[in-house]
Amino acid sequence: MKCKDVIRKIEGKYPVSFAEEWDNPGLLVGDPEKEVKKIFLALDVTDESLDAAVKTGADMMITHHPLIFSGIRKVTADNFISRRIIGLIENGISYYAMHTNFDVLGMADLSVDYLELKNREILEVTYDREGRQEGLGRVGNLAEAQTLEAFGRFVKEKFQLPFVKVYGDLNKMVERVAVCTGSGKSLMPSVLHSQADVYVTADMDYHSAIDAVSQGICVIDAGHYGTEYIFMDYMEEELGQMLPELEVEKMRVQHPCKAI
Repeated sequence: MKCKDVIRKIEGKYPVSFAEEWDNPGLLVGDPEKEVKKIFLALDVTDESLDAAVKTGADMMITHHPLIFSGIRKVTADNFISRRIIGLIENGISYYAMHTNFDVLGMADLSVDYLELKNREILEVTYDREGRQEGLGRVGNLAEAQTLEAFGRFVKEKFQLPFVKVYGDLNKMVERVAVCTGSGKSLMPSVLHSQADVYVTADMDYHSAIDAVSQGICVIDAGHYGTEYIFMDYMEEELGQMLPELEVEKMRVQHPCKAI
């Protein structure tokens, strides 16, 4: 199967038109006409994930986060991004990213499934046309209210994390939950409007977190990697169903942050 045919299948369900304007999803490195037999999945293109893709004999690499965001003036081995681009080209690996288009059309509902929320709604609408709404994050309800501490432990268990950061009174009862995987600070106005008791997200700075608590919203920061590595498991199964004739492997889970 050609690379362009793989992309056509993927974008049939996750069109790049649903990505945010600042984003850079799609085919970023490689030849659309290249034959693909094996796909390697990772959250990011790192030295480790690229090396793993090469060792597995992958023809195509798909990540959630794009390696290339802004303009590149030169591609030389003295720059870490350029080195990875060179590595992809030298090893004949086409490279594709599916970022905020997947956040809107896949990751948001996936995170709700992990947290077992009911009565889900879109947290922040980014697309509203012809009777169809899509957007970032979700808000929903737990089956029953529980303490913030108990829910924090539940989040940690469901995402299989070594730790989470919790802001707010651990004894407070929470039931309505807002969630946005990855960096979710920019969605705080929508979280406040949603009347959520607690917000599960990542990359919350100190002041944003304590300001949220002062406005009645507890915060669980489960980490950027911690909330988004689920992309790999999901897409492994998705591609297996979508493209059964291709081999699919994924990067092993490696939490980049350690608590000591």
